[in-house]
Amino acid sequence: MKEIIIILIGVLISTVGVVMIYDARAIAKDRFSSNEINETTKMLKIVGFIVALIGALIIYF
Repeated sequence: MKEIIIILIGVLISTVGVVMIYDARAIAKDRFSSNEINETTKMLKIVGFIVALIGALIIYF
């Protein structure tokens, strides 16, 4: 039972990372000013990739 809960948490973390990568431009437009959109999009994609990797590692181990 504990293993299933840990796997579900890993899947949720991975999902958040993938959504962050996919919707980075839309998130940046909503939250930040227009001159910061490109840099913010790049940072959101990097953070999303790292979060997705963490979730995948939780699932793997």
